[in-house]
Amino acid sequence: MGEIEQKLTPASRLGAPENSGISTLERGQKAPPTPSGKLMTVKIQMLDDTQEAFEVPQRAPGKVLFDAVCNHLNLVEGDYFGLEFPDHRKIVVWLDLLKPIVKQIRRPKHVVVKFVVKFFPPDHTQLQEELTRYLFALQVKQDLAQGRLTCNDTSAALLISHIVQSEIGDFDEALDREHLAKNKYVPQQDALEDKIVEFHHSHIGQTPAESDFQLLEVARRLEMYGIRLHPAKDREGTKINLAVANTGILVFQGFTKINAFNWAKVRKLSFKRKRFLIKLRPDVNSSYQDTLEFLMAGRDFCKSFWKICVEHHAFFRLFEEPKPKPKPVLFSRGSSFRFSGRTQKQVLDYVKEGGHKKVQFERKHSKIHSTRSLVSQPTAPNSEVPKQSPQSASLTFGEGTESPGGQSCQPAKETKVCALESGSHQSPALPKSPPGSKAADGTSSVPPEEEEEEEGGKDGIRPSNPQPPQPSTGSLTGSPHLSELSINSQGGAAPANVTLSPNLSPDNKQASPLISPLLNDQACPRTDDEEEGRRKRFPTDKAYYIAKEVSTTERTYLKDLEVIASWFQSTVSKEDSMPEALKSLIFPNFEPLHKFHTNFLKEIEQRLALWEGRSNAHVRGDYQRIGDVMLKNIQGMKHLAAHLWKHSEALEALETSIKGSRRLEHFCRDFELQKVCYLPLNTFLLRPLHRLMHYKQVLERLCKHHPPNHADFRDCRAALAEITEMVAQLHGTMIKMENFQKLHELKKDLIGIDNLVIPGREFIRLGSLSKLSGKGLQQRMFFLFNDVLLYTSRGLTASNQFKVHGQLPLYGMTIEESEEEWGVPHCLTLRGQRQSIIVAASSRSEMEKWMEDIQMAIDLAEKSNGPTPELLASSPPDSKSPDEATAADQESEDDLSASRTSLERQAPHRGNTMVHVCWHRSTSVSMVDFSIAVENQLSGNLLRKFKNSNGWQKLWVVFTNFCLFFYKSHQDSHPLASLPLLGYSLTIPSESENIHKDYVFKLHFKSHVYYFRAESEYTFERWMEVIRSATSSSSRAHILSHKESHLY
Repeated sequence: MGEIEQKLTPASRLGAPENSGISTLERGQKAPPTPSGKLMTVKIQMLDDTQEAFEVPQRAPGKVLFDAVCNHLNLVEGDYFGLEFPDHRKIVVWLDLLKPIVKQIRRPKHVVVKFVVKFFPPDHTQLQEELTRYLFALQVKQDLAQGRLTCNDTSAALLISHIVQSEIGDFDEALDREHLAKNKYVPQQDALEDKIVEFHHSHIGQTPAESDFQLLEVARRLEMYGIRLHPAKDREGTKINLAVANTGILVFQGFTKINAFNWAKVRKLSFKRKRFLIKLRPDVNSSYQDTLEFLMAGRDFCKSFWKICVEHHAFFRLFEEPKPKPKPVLFSRGSSFRFSGRTQKQVLDYVKEGGHKKVQFERKHSKIHSTRSLVSQPTAPNSEVPKQSPQSASLTFGEGTESPGGQSCQPAKETKVCALESGSHQSPALPKSPPGSKAADGTSSVPPEEEEEEEGGKDGIRPSNPQPPQPSTGSLTGSPHLSELSINSQGGAAPANVTLSPNLSPDNKQASPLISPLLNDQACPRTDDEEEGRRKRFPTDKAYYIAKEVSTTERTYLKDLEVIASWFQSTVSKEDSMPEALKSLIFPNFEPLHKFHTNFLKEIEQRLALWEGRSNAHVRGDYQRIGDVMLKNIQGMKHLAAHLWKHSEALEALETSIKGSRRLEHFCRDFELQKVCYLPLNTFLLRPLHRLMHYKQVLERLCKHHPPNHADFRDCRAALAEITEMVAQLHGTMIKMENFQKLHELKKDLIGIDNLVIPGREFIRLGSLSKLSGKGLQQRMFFLFNDVLLYTSRGLTASNQFKVHGQLPLYGMTIEESEEEWGVPHCLTLRGQRQSIIVAASSRSEMEKWMEDIQMAIDLAEKSNGPTPELLASSPPDSKSPDEATAADQESEDDLSASRTSLERQAPHRGNTMVHVCWHRSTSVSMVDFSIAVENQLSGNLLRKFKNSNGWQKLWVVFTNFCLFFYKSHQDSHPLASLPLLGYSLTIPSESENIHKDYVFKLHFKSHVYYFRAESEYTFERWMEVIRSATSSSSRAHILSHKESHLY
């Protein structure tokens, strides 16, 4: 077998040794041969948030992967760093350099390993290399953003000012504030902006390297510098946090250090199950006992922390790497874990001896060039990069990878770095070229205003003619997005057709002159190989997905309008069952809305097409917004306000007509049985009012996402003001109509009630409770209104309606817990003026919801004029028209004996209403929940997978009315199936379920399990948000006043 050919790498071209990382071998000692065999790919997330992929043999120890990363970075002081990853128990652990990688990372394809700082030295002056200090500065920046490095406002402002100095250079107030608006370094940054600008003014002339040094000088003095908290409890059960540092083991309460045990005081560290033990050296002056004990969450957490302590002690306290223990002959006791690698002293000695060559590197976020001089070569005079124009150029790679500012986003191909031998690796870093020189691909740089977008090959992949790479003569820095580690997807030079596009990146920062495709991972997740060529490419900006939500929900809204304007009108025209006055009230008010929103949807889809890059018009970035379209159409809606006001009148007229006409009642009932009418008919009449709320929410999200200086912010804010005004005008009508619609819907589910819908009555909650009687606990359905509580049982008739057994007026009622009295869990006693009943809820939370709402209703009833009228009244006189008398006489005796206002013939339809879902799943739902559900409607494409199936099925999914409706495509007129969500649990799949996909959520109820997969992080979060509102019923946040109809 021949030897692997040594290839020229960018590191070697710059004069760097091929293996400039720290080896743990003594001088003159050769590395053991790396195991050969099948390679596996491991994804590494660097400190600058780029991702690289490294190929290593499956049986290789962790050291092979770690050395490959250090070699790739040309990192000399690599021993301060480590690789951490979540194991199969979701515990974040460090990669053991001695164990085989495959035994630690069980599913490397689905795990992202992070390259981070592991050991924080007490003094940053001990870090000899500028690159090392830069990586430490990135770690500090990351800890600030994640809230790990807590400090006061002054320290935070000073830290950020040094970061800003290293990124944009000397002070310029306008530039400073613009940069701070685009970049968030701490959660509450706006309050610190003036301080940051003030501090930055004092850093004039400071180079990026000096800024890193000063940043670390400030950070190292902070109490939480380099601290990673591990939750624990002391012997008294007090919650504390343990941490380990260069000095020893620290104890925190919250973020306050309350104790410290220096290494000099510690005699032994051990753990037993989930108990972490610190054995101290005897000290006559100390009040501590000999052994301290702390309780952690579990054995795995305890062992993980113990390993970190062992490594910190060895790294900072020992002169050399500890020798391995001899293997026991028969059996071993305790862990064989030991620290592997150079100690800090060995690292310092190696660097001081100068056994390495320094190399140039680039700063990802810095717009100014580092002044670090090269040891191996002089600094080229043309290596400085001029400041970019406001519209910075971005490269678009031919192999389907585009810059974040590009209009399409193909799943990025991972950068692969092979680590086949410990002494050699292939580093595919992209050669850099200075301005005015030939690029590595052989193409010349072009000013942004002279460029043209190339239209290329199939699926947006432009044709490329790669040319041999040329040596780089300089360094390219100066891009806020450029990583010193970013490399081409093909492991070499960029394709020859690299074109410059003057777009802005989605986050409104300047786009990068050189972009690694891995920068797109966050917004464009990788998919499996078989999906990679088929996945549609989209922009990466969150605003795009918000705009896309407008489009998807508008499609559903247009279908809902068609139910009335097309389907219902067509059915009505075939039968003479509806009065002309009612027709003229309903249909002329829906037809203009349908026409208007048809055009609105076209405009939205045209804008999205431009945004996605299906036209050359997107090159200048004028179409990467939606606010102008929203503003124009919302202003157009104001002219349709007269039609919106008519919908409440139409709803009241329809219900009144149904009550007075048996024929119309049957006609509407039959129409509701059609598949296209997937919701109660009267719900569609309120859809235009609901849609206004959706526009308002979308615009609020856009205004929150865009910074004030964004091109789309002004239009979004103006559109939000317009729609807010419309919602405020119609709010009272919406509240009244929601309650009116719900009362009429409940009336169809009840037998024996004639006067449920009366002025002033408000629905509050319905749900299943168990009523205690002489026969024991019996399931009953309860309906709570603002004046009365009804309890019913499910009828045995074909209609599946609920028969009312009794009513409890709320006036003078009391409620109390009686679990101890009756020995029934979650038990309540309701004492009315004439009757008392004992009920039990299915859970503690259900009981609390009922108690809260019943007590609120009692308080409202006390403030009213007095006791409620009887609900169980006899049927009112027949009010049918004389023309319908003959038809009524021909009905059977069973029909005539039933209540004339109940729809007993609706057996196929009334078996799956919200009342029946609550009955079968022993839960409840309130008017507050219904109102939240109205606001939280969503639609779009999802991939669905069953528990035991292998493939994913793409479906158009509509969420409304606590239910998911599934369509084959958005063009279908009716759903294929539905899934009521009340009672379901919403979770993320666990590792054991083997769902190794991005953006997947899980719905399960008893043995029913469904997996759904979204297309992006934003859509995933939106689906989680709206579904959670349906799966977890809300409790009433505050008491309703008597003036309000109900909470909306």
